[in-house]
Amino acid sequence: MPSPAPVSWIVVADPAALALAAAQRLLARIDANAGRAAIGLAGGSSPKQLYQLLASDAYSKRIPWDRVHWFIGDERFVPAGDARNNMLMAREIFLGRFAPRDHIHPIPTDVADPDESANRYERELKSFYGADDFDPARPLFDLVLVGVGPDGHTASLFPNYPAIAETNRWVVGVPKAHVEPFVPRVTLTLPALASCHEMLFEIAGEEKHAILTRLLAGENLPANRARSIGKTVFLVDRAAAGGDLRGG
Repeated sequence: MPSPAPVSWIVVADPAALALAAAQRLLARIDANAGRAAIGLAGGSSPKQLYQLLASDAYSKRIPWDRVHWFIGDERFVPAGDARNNMLMAREIFLGRFAPRDHIHPIPTDVADPDESANRYERELKSFYGADDFDPARPLFDLVLVGVGPDGHTASLFPNYPAIAETNRWVVGVPKAHVEPFVPRVTLTLPALASCHEMLFEIAGEEKHAILTRLLAGENLPANRARSIGKTVFLVDRAAAGGDLRGG
C-alpha cells in the first residue's frame, strides 16, 4: 500500500457548518465519479446532522441516487431494527427515502456471530469491488466518513485491540466494545478504510477537545492510524478545536 498523502485540517464554526462542509465534500466526490460511486458511512451520533442535510430538498435532488451505493464502516452486532444499530439512523433519515434498496449495503447482523457477519460483508465488498485485493489505483470508496471516539477509536477499531493490526482481512468481528454500548461489533479494517479517494473525519463539540489534543500530539491511536491512500481530511468545529488549530 502506498504511503498516505498529507492530512488536511479544516476548522468551521459549529456543527451546522460542519454538516454543510461535509455534505459539499460528499457531493463533490460523487460528482467526480461519472460511473458507479461508493460512500462509506459512519455510525454513532456524529453524522446525524449531515444525514439530515442529505435528506433536504437542496441536497437530495443533487444526489444521483441511481448510481451511488452506500456502505458503512462499522456496526453494532444488534438487530437491524435496534435503536443502537448504526445503519438504522441512516436508513430512517435519508437512505430509506431516496436510495434504491439494492444500493444500501448494511453489515448483516441476522447471523450467528460477528465473525460470520464480517465474513459475509467482506465477500459483499469484494464482489462489489470485483477483486480480492486492493489496487491503489482504483480505490473501493469515493469517500469514507469516520468519527473519533473519546478513547481515540475510529469505526470499531479500538486502542490495543487485535483488529487494529489486521492487514489481510477487509472486515473483522470485535467481541467486545471499548466504549458504550458494550455490544460486539463488526468493523472494516484499516486497509479497507484506506481504500478511498477521501477519508473525512467529523469532530464536533467541546467534549471532543481532549481527544483532539491527543491526536494532534501524535499519539498512537486508531484515529491517527486511519488514513486514506488518497486525501485525509479532519473537519473540526471550533468547540472541539479550542485553541489548538488555526481558526479555533
